[in-house]
Amino acid sequence: MVRKPRKLVLLAAAVAATGLVAAGCSSGGSEPDAGGDAAAPSESSAPSNPGLPSSLIGMHIEGVEGGAWASAPFGALRLWDNGTAWSQIELEPGVYKWDNLEGALENAQSKGMTDVLMVLGTTPEWNATDVNDTDYPQPGAASAPKDLTAWDTWVTEVATRYKGRISAYQIWNEANLKNFWNGTPEEMADLTKRAYDIIKKIDPDALVVSASPSTRLTGPYEKFYPAYLKALGAKGWPVDVFAVHTYPAADGDPVARGALLDMVKEDLTEAGAPELPLWDTELNYGLAGPGDLPKQSITGANAAGFVVRTYIDDLRYGVDRSYWYIWTPRGEYDLLGVQAYPGSDAEQGFFALENWVLGSQFDGCEEATTGAVTCNFSRDGSSWVVAWAQSGEVPFTAPEGTALVCDPLANCSESSGGAEVTLTTVPVRFYLQ
Repeated sequence: MVRKPRKLVLLAAAVAATGLVAAGCSSGGSEPDAGGDAAAPSESSAPSNPGLPSSLIGMHIEGVEGGAWASAPFGALRLWDNGTAWSQIELEPGVYKWDNLEGALENAQSKGMTDVLMVLGTTPEWNATDVNDTDYPQPGAASAPKDLTAWDTWVTEVATRYKGRISAYQIWNEANLKNFWNGTPEEMADLTKRAYDIIKKIDPDALVVSASPSTRLTGPYEKFYPAYLKALGAKGWPVDVFAVHTYPAADGDPVARGALLDMVKEDLTEAGAPELPLWDTELNYGLAGPGDLPKQSITGANAAGFVVRTYIDDLRYGVDRSYWYIWTPRGEYDLLGVQAYPGSDAEQGFFALENWVLGSQFDGCEEATTGAVTCNFSRDGSSWVVAWAQSGEVPFTAPEGTALVCDPLANCSESSGGAEVTLTTVPVRFYLQ
């Protein structure tokens, strides 16, 4: 059943209560396209301009080395927490345990995934200058290597063995946090430069991604990141991509994440950094830490909406890709606010992104003084608007030509241009005729 109300209140609970699902909406989150035709285009009618790539959406997968895979659409894989770090492979000098990395890459290849980012750190205990029980993932892992030639050898082994199979290498994970790195920013820049020179000699097509600072703890971030950038600049900027992690405080939302991205971009500008791609190589919401945890877990249309807003915000802030943490094939992952697993609300958010964003042309966003954000997309002669309120509820007038309005869970209602709408923090898509 489809209703045509004069005034829509598009709250998550209200939309869900209507039970409205337009023809063509499936459990996979598919909807009619902007022109109202739910059928997929034939190969002969493929768009001449491929639009936004699937690599906009990156993913971590728990157990990927054992064959796990995400049912949600994504276009880039990051290997972290998969037993593929240096300290987990070179268990003693010159002795390598490649099983997990091989398993992850073979699994990715079998799924057609060729965009794979591997994190090169952490330090094996046998090469650590400082060994602490709090180091992650094992004692000594956060230490600066005492023998830099061992680092060179490790990078050489990986780049040689996996030339053409690993497309990008990240130097270190969250190098501003003591349990991941207790060396100096200058030492991290030295590791970056050494790895860059080695990788580019062996596999020139592979991308070198900077160490990723965590932005949510401003003290450690400010102590590390500007100094790291300064040291990279002194070495001629030996990276192809800048990376950050933008987990906001526990009670933070996509708006709070946007403020962290602004902070990072300001630091890059102040450092005189070259215009290189910016990747957010790990993020989620509701992560325990600073700030009060949400009174309720982030579920339903809110969870799907956070996913959608994250990746559309990437377009607004100039972030080339973000890697969601983490897909869990067997259920929920402790400490995270938005859970992504088969049948989850977050999964529906990724399906909405596939339908609303990927393959389309991004025609820009505007934020009104009311706090309403509107983003414009088009594809093959059709166009649509995705809109939401930065916080609370804001009044909005449906764009001219509106025929249908859908939320990220594929609940849809007919509407018309000029209709009075109340936007909430859950984004909705206005299909235009």
